[in-house]
Amino acid sequence: MSYTTAQAHSHNDNRQLKPFNEASEQQFGSVETDVLLKNGVLYSVNNIEDTTPERTFEKLYLSPIIAQLEKNNGQIYSQKDISFQFLIDIKSKAVETLDILVKELEKHPEIISSGSNIKIVVSGNIPVPELFFQYPAYISFDGNPDITYTPQQLERIALISQSFSRYTSWNGEGPLPRNDKKLISKVVQKTHGLNKKIRFWDTPDNINTWKTMMSLQVDFIDTGKVIQMGDYLRTAPR
Repeated sequence: MSYTTAQAHSHNDNRQLKPFNEASEQQFGSVETDVLLKNGVLYSVNNIEDTTPERTFEKLYLSPIIAQLEKNNGQIYSQKDISFQFLIDIKSKAVETLDILVKELEKHPEIISSGSNIKIVVSGNIPVPELFFQYPAYISFDGNPDITYTPQQLERIALISQSFSRYTSWNGEGPLPRNDKKLISKVVQKTHGLNKKIRFWDTPDNINTWKTMMSLQVDFIDTGKVIQMGDYLRTAPR
């Protein structure tokens, strides 16, 4: 598998200095924001005390995404072969928040149109798999490797995610312990056997870890160091 910034995932992107823009400037293939519902408004924050008028989901993500679509003739990136995964991590009540999210997205048909090349994936507090079908087809869900989905439910799963610490306490220094590597590799292979992509969150965030994730054929490499990962993936020897 060849890695470029299309396989980079901006984890907790709303905590970046310039949410969305830093990752899109690096041409990341995947961006994640926390979303919290308060008084009928969606905020891109992790905690309710962080909600301010400047940190709404509309201001931090929807508006800049629309600007990018206008700039690139309806696509996030000018290169049509780079798709964009928009992972929305729900921190408030699942159904209530998702209902508002759908209303907000439907105000912007250019975002949810199939021509935009944007894949909307809902993570965090999500409905039980039996309820996936109550939501529009443009909404996909973040899956869990420990859940067995029906074939129909699997069609609504965009990728599989799990905490890295579930499999190892490795700190990113030196090689990944052999037994931990086998365990993680098994999960990766199982996910790929389902024809799904996988990512691990809360991984150590350094070059050694990024290289290790690539050696394990992890599809999206998590980082909070957006610019550094962009530079590394463009210049690292293959």
